[in-house]
Amino acid sequence: MKKSSIAVVLVVLCLGYLALAPTAGFAQAVYGSIFGIVTDTSGAAVSGAKVTVTSLGKGTKVETTTNDTGNYVVTHLIPGKYDVRAELAGFKAFEVKAIDVFADTATPLDAKIQVGAVTETVTVTAEETPMLKTDRADVATLFTEKVVTELPIFNRNFTDFQLLTPGTQKLGWSHAASENPQGSLQINVNGQHFSGSSFQLDGTDNRDPILGIIVINPNLESVTETKIATQNYDAEFGQALAAVITAQTRSGTNEIHGSAFWFRRSDQLQARDPFTQSTQNSLTGKFIPDSLWNQYGGSVGGPILKNKLFAFGDYQGTRQKVGNSQRLSVPTLLVRNTCLAGLDCNLSEYLGAGQIYDPNSGNQVNGTGRTAFNGNIIPVATRPLSPQAVALLKLLPAPNTTTGTSQNGTIGNFVASGTGGFDNDVFDVRVDHSTTSKMHTFGRYSLADFRLTGRGAFDTGSIFVGGHGLGLDGFAGESKTRNHSLASGFDYAVGSSLYTDFRFGYFKYHVTVNPNGLGSTPAKDVGILGLNTSDPLTGGMPAFFIGDGGQAGGDIAFGYGLSDRLARCNCPLIENEDQFQVVNNWSKIVSNHNFKLGADIRYARNLRVPSDAHRAGELSFYKERTEQRVQNPDGTFSANGGVPLASFLLSDVGQLQRYVSTTSNAGERQKRWFFYGQDTWRVTPNLTFNYGLRWEIYFPQTVTSTGAGGFVDVATGNVLVAGVGGIDSSMNVENSLKNFAPRLGVAYRWRQKTVIRMGYGRSFDIGVFGSIFGHSVTQNLPVLARQQVQGADKFLSAFSLAPPGAPGFVFPTVPSSGQFPLPDGVNQFVQTKRMRLPTVDAWNLTVQREVTPSLTAEIGYVGNKGTHVFAGNGPDYNCNQPSVVGFATGVSNSARRPFFPKFGWTQDLRCHLEDASNNYHALQTKVEKRFSHGYQFLAHYTWAKAINFDGDYYNTDPKVNRGPNDFNRAHVFVLVNLWELPVGKGKRFAGNISRMADYLIGGWQVNAVTNWSSGLPFSPSYNECGNDRDTGPCRPDIVGNVQSGISKNGWFTITSGPLATNGTTSGPWRRPQVGQFGTAGRNSLYGPRFFNTDMSLFKNFVITERVRGQFRFEAFNFFNHVNLGTPSNCVDCSDGGKITSTAAPLRQLQFGLKFGF
Repeated sequence: MKKSSIAVVLVVLCLGYLALAPTAGFAQAVYGSIFGIVTDTSGAAVSGAKVTVTSLGKGTKVETTTNDTGNYVVTHLIPGKYDVRAELAGFKAFEVKAIDVFADTATPLDAKIQVGAVTETVTVTAEETPMLKTDRADVATLFTEKVVTELPIFNRNFTDFQLLTPGTQKLGWSHAASENPQGSLQINVNGQHFSGSSFQLDGTDNRDPILGIIVINPNLESVTETKIATQNYDAEFGQALAAVITAQTRSGTNEIHGSAFWFRRSDQLQARDPFTQSTQNSLTGKFIPDSLWNQYGGSVGGPILKNKLFAFGDYQGTRQKVGNSQRLSVPTLLVRNTCLAGLDCNLSEYLGAGQIYDPNSGNQVNGTGRTAFNGNIIPVATRPLSPQAVALLKLLPAPNTTTGTSQNGTIGNFVASGTGGFDNDVFDVRVDHSTTSKMHTFGRYSLADFRLTGRGAFDTGSIFVGGHGLGLDGFAGESKTRNHSLASGFDYAVGSSLYTDFRFGYFKYHVTVNPNGLGSTPAKDVGILGLNTSDPLTGGMPAFFIGDGGQAGGDIAFGYGLSDRLARCNCPLIENEDQFQVVNNWSKIVSNHNFKLGADIRYARNLRVPSDAHRAGELSFYKERTEQRVQNPDGTFSANGGVPLASFLLSDVGQLQRYVSTTSNAGERQKRWFFYGQDTWRVTPNLTFNYGLRWEIYFPQTVTSTGAGGFVDVATGNVLVAGVGGIDSSMNVENSLKNFAPRLGVAYRWRQKTVIRMGYGRSFDIGVFGSIFGHSVTQNLPVLARQQVQGADKFLSAFSLAPPGAPGFVFPTVPSSGQFPLPDGVNQFVQTKRMRLPTVDAWNLTVQREVTPSLTAEIGYVGNKGTHVFAGNGPDYNCNQPSVVGFATGVSNSARRPFFPKFGWTQDLRCHLEDASNNYHALQTKVEKRFSHGYQFLAHYTWAKAINFDGDYYNTDPKVNRGPNDFNRAHVFVLVNLWELPVGKGKRFAGNISRMADYLIGGWQVNAVTNWSSGLPFSPSYNECGNDRDTGPCRPDIVGNVQSGISKNGWFTITSGPLATNGTTSGPWRRPQVGQFGTAGRNSLYGPRFFNTDMSLFKNFVITERVRGQFRFEAFNFFNHVNLGTPSNCVDCSDGGKITSTAAPLRQLQFGLKFGF
């Protein structure tokens, strides 16, 4: 029997058991629970006591009785505040008022009842109930509604709360706003890849697996709570290697409640960056570009039918204008008045960059014997310029500044300034229905709509020449995103101890990004053929790179593309992804056991049409085309001269690369089936065991139609085409049915106030960027190719701008067998022939101590080991990277590639092999005080070490680049405070003042978040590395002690001069021999520490009995601390060790006004 058939049989058996078995457990992703033991004053268990749990907001009640050991459990509680009452004839009733219940949390509540009349009641407040976690061993932090809505969070971004939990680190980069307008932060959790964190909203999936980001970033006004479990979560949770972030939206209650808010921030209240904003902009006269951020909205909730039907809705709008100034390079006035005016082309201003030689003269094989253009003036009578190049340069503006230029006024002679817009609207609607005393239903719909626009620095009117973007994050173009999320479900009490719940979830992540002028054909209009083709995705201005960034004699870049030198626009781009999800859970309470069993079935669809390499073309022009080469006595060649602008004007393209595809409708599909079973066994009142098993099945992704995907088989060198010959729609990839994830935990309560917890768990995930699901098969031949055309050497031209223009790409013919050899030079994705899932084994040992009923302290060892994970920070690495062995003896780059001898492949291959490992070990401590007496705080410290492999050179020798994770800060301390000052009416001080006086001195509140961290690691390098190796890391030998942390002008010890020859030693550094990597380790140096405090000051005031107001003043980076960026890592460069950037923005002030009723 085929393995796929075995999987179906096993699933059917599980579903049948699911329908019949009563011994399952209650779901926690949406619901919370209350559990405990009822005893008398002697400590003896009391059986048969009635426990009643009443919702304060909805008025609903749930009743149960204690078993023969005195234990009780009340499950399937919607998060909120509840009264709990325990009573039995002959005893006084015991009651706790307004206790909080949170999702995925079991609230312990033991009751000690006294002999007396049942009409008498002993009442305890929620503040007196213990905070100890005695039912599970997960490592988690819970944030209540008060914390979520009142902490100073930049842009009120929900994903920021991850950084308030132990073991988290923010990456030094983020996804572009054009594809991530919802602002999902990229955060490593306990050393694992940022994409390994699962987001759940109302118990349904809320993560896009392609980019590893949140789909609906909820309005904080809609969130009642969030729990962030970083390790050892229950078996109910999966598809996550790092954290599971659950959030619950608000529901209506029996009373009408609502809010309205408005927040504002602008450049007028922003501190200057000391590196980039120390001088005034020559166009605007301002130090800081114009910027304005406004966010506004509100919420309302209440009853439709009292005690039965409730509704809640919220809206949030954001309007942002972002200013941007850029110093760029354009042709000089002399060039415009000669070269672009039909006169002899005078490039004499570029003589400092190099002498220009006629590339059509001399030896056309080795570049020797070329004739110089006297004075760098090209005589157009005998050497005509390219009319296409001239026409394009005429579209660029003239220089507008001489201040701050370099290279004789040819570099940095144009200053552009402008603003881009970024608007979004988000809303949620939720309905809850207490159908019967045994059944509750809910439904929630969310929509997030984003619009991002920006103009290129050279765009004028309706002529879109592009260049560096002036919008948010340097973006130019137009991005539109519309994300949807739907969650609905019900829970039903089948009997007194048997429960079930059902959920349906759906999300859609839809992004469209276009360059400005997509419908135009500017290259075709000036006579360049083969770029703006009949394919509508090739419209708009191609990308032109005249010289490398900062290179003398060029540094001109215009057009559209993903490059940081241009518009940061992966466009045109279509991303249309959605997922359907069905969840069913059963729970059975038997004596002191809580059995759980459940299934989570998902079906995902994705269509991604990218332009990582701009589809209209990315054309590069090199100085080598107009340089002179001289043959040395030993047979080697040296070069002099050359100006990239001359190469462009003479029509000589050095390189062309672009995406070319046969269709824009090739998408992927994938089924994901998850099953779990778990038992929580309360062995004694002080000892609890959790044990469970999760089974995750990820079916191989399939494509939407015949020929819509390809798989590169590195064993045969063939591309396997989906649906052709004997190849199925999954390209014959084999499934893995062994993805079993055990979960174990124990919690022991020692002497009432101390809990010792131990946990172990295995987790699997889907990866990111197409590693298991996504574009890795539909962006291969025969669908898509990354065309690359270049000369055999940089001094040779790839082709001319003149007709016939850019050569087209010819897709291979697919034979009836469905297999053809992968051509040389075509960069493709490579995957394993059998599904291999990223896997993490995680464990913890934690001790928690109750200091007071509202204050606990804990200390723990947290560790994990990743298997089949990514090498480095992305899912793919180059598995056809050349070895350095043979470089010193002259073996060619191609011949040193592993697949060259067998298949003749000289191209890079992007390999999704998931064959690396990592590990993490940390001491994590936490002190937490629940909100009481007007004060709440959370403080935690992490001392951690995370080790992994980098993707560079991994295929040849993984040990070369093993070292600390790029984002591992060894020490992190975080302090969170909320303090309502005890002054004013009803407070400890001045409690009896008048209402007017209270408006002045009462109602003040201070909130703050402080982060202190040690520095990020980085690897040293040296200047002439390219002469010693052409592959692998560039690191010197370390032969002495290196001091670090010296100053921003010299962070670490560098050499006294260049390491000119191999074996040269200067200070603690030595240049290695040719063909060898230096002994300095990966990430062996550490950068500056990080310190930041975000603080807010609130003034709360009463307007009427039901209406309250709140004025907010918020300061991000309150102390205006300059957090220095990572220094230049070159040990023998003139700027080595210097720091020229900041790691975080300087102080920004924000004002807000909020009303609640």
